[in-house]
Amino acid sequence: MNVSRLLSIYPLLPVKNLFLIWQLSKRDVLGRYKGSVLGIGWSLVYPLLLLATYTVVFRVIFKARWPGAEESPALFALNIFAGLVMFNFFSEVVSRAPRLITEQPNLVKRVIFPLESLIWVNILGGLFHALLGLLVLILGTFLVPGIFGATVLAAPLVVLSLIPTLLCLGLGLACVGVYLRDLAQIVGPLLNMILFLTPVLFPASALPKEVQGWLYLNPLSLPIEALRQCLLLGQWPDAGPLALQALVWWVLAAGSYWLFVRLKRGFADQL
Repeated sequence: MNVSRLLSIYPLLPVKNLFLIWQLSKRDVLGRYKGSVLGIGWSLVYPLLLLATYTVVFRVIFKARWPGAEESPALFALNIFAGLVMFNFFSEVVSRAPRLITEQPNLVKRVIFPLESLIWVNILGGLFHALLGLLVLILGTFLVPGIFGATVLAAPLVVLSLIPTLLCLGLGLACVGVYLRDLAQIVGPLLNMILFLTPVLFPASALPKEVQGWLYLNPLSLPIEALRQCLLLGQWPDAGPLALQALVWWVLAAGSYWLFVRLKRGFADQL
């Protein structure tokens, strides 16, 4: 089997449908804010409001302290925001995934339409908002003297390292969601639980050492800690664990695609 054929059938590199995916992604992002006063500005307002809420609740009300940021409210807020950037990216893609196919019955009945492209459209929409949040986070580092440095260049790569995880979960949830409609209702509460089991509102180092290892079974833990390293600690993140995690999820994504292709045959009957 030659390389071009591999690229044509492997969903992780959808070279044949790049233009289609780009156009659908652009329409998806712009369509969310169509008719609103702030338009795409809401994509910046929402994470900032969320950041303000969590900062007031944990810093002011509960008197929480972040190791190394005890005397800096700005650094406390940035540490939380770094976690929110990654978690919101994950949450946006995963929460929409079970409804991707059921919300597009017309596309399902078009035999020539590549339905797996909808998963990429979902991921790119989430990536757009994640990169906007990352931009706000980078600008926020100027509020704390001495933390902005060359390691900021690693931040976009850390965000992109989450894509294999989202592709795997997106493909799986999208195809199963056609047959199990309750899945869309289950995912929301699960994401709320995952938020508090992920080092978003706390650093991994705050947990006992015997528990920290289990925390890294969560695919969000490594990217969140790596993002804080390169943006807020001025350290280059350890690429080895991130690359290994991404590789594992690429392999799992191939399994999700196998399931997607087989279940896809019955989509039209279910809709």
